[in-house]
Amino acid sequence: MTRPTTVAVTAPAKINLSLGVGPRRPDGFHALATVYQAIGLYDRVTVTMADDLTVAVHAEARVPVDDVPLDGTNIAVRAARLLAEQHGIERGAAITIDKGIPVAGGMAGGSADAAATLLACDHLWGLESPKEHLLELAAELGSDVPFALVGGTAIGSGRGETVTPLMTLGEYWWVVLESAQGMSTPAVYREFDAMNGVDVDAPELPDELMQALRGHDVAALGSSLSNDLQDAALRLRPELGRALEQGRLESAYGAILSGSGPSCLFLCEGRSHAVQVAGGLRAEGLGPVSFAPGPVHGARVVVADNGAV
Repeated sequence: MTRPTTVAVTAPAKINLSLGVGPRRPDGFHALATVYQAIGLYDRVTVTMADDLTVAVHAEARVPVDDVPLDGTNIAVRAARLLAEQHGIERGAAITIDKGIPVAGGMAGGSADAAATLLACDHLWGLESPKEHLLELAAELGSDVPFALVGGTAIGSGRGETVTPLMTLGEYWWVVLESAQGMSTPAVYREFDAMNGVDVDAPELPDELMQALRGHDVAALGSSLSNDLQDAALRLRPELGRALEQGRLESAYGAILSGSGPSCLFLCEGRSHAVQVAGGLRAEGLGPVSFAPGPVHGARVVVADNGAV
């Protein structure tokens, strides 16, 4: 079978419907109990046969990419290198990332790029790795990378890298209010530690949220969204609190920061309601606004060579 010379993979943005943060572990990470959902904002990673590993980044106008590294520290390059080392691959790949997910926005865009690169290079190099193997490599790269491979709605445990798919009913629509200025996840965790000290309970998933997902109850889900990092993020960026309140005034069923922020999420009844809420937020001039459904699939191959898969 002829191997492709170019492979393209899309991977979705991640949001946390619930993000419970527990005590710091000996390895420096915090124990997490979270419910992930993948929503329909995507990065697209295209890999082409090359002698060396290189990366280039392009983006929609609303997504600034000045802070995305273009060297070996880029997580997509690290993903390709890890896969190559595992299989003794000496070939390279030219990696091109087209970003539709906010950078440093709390929506795991870098993790999506890593997951997409793992899958794309696996196809490019003809490795045919079992999904379990790719998930193991993904966990080495970052806490959110395994979920970017899995997609859908899922429970995350450990430091977030242990992913258990969750069967849910129906579709949810989310309005995303982005920020021109990203936030550092480590800085938000440091603020969380400063606010809470070492006496932090083990994280748990809210029963109300799980029941809302089982019954596809949008109103109940909106009222049970939770994020233990939100108070810390709002201390660093108080204006985000005003943005969340504006979304509630625009009739969103729920308003929450995405992960460590600064992207703000607003849960809507359906697409038409999302259009209405997004329009209201745009009129306020708070920042770039988009909307997307969830849950959606995880990373998947969309093109190999010049043909659709």
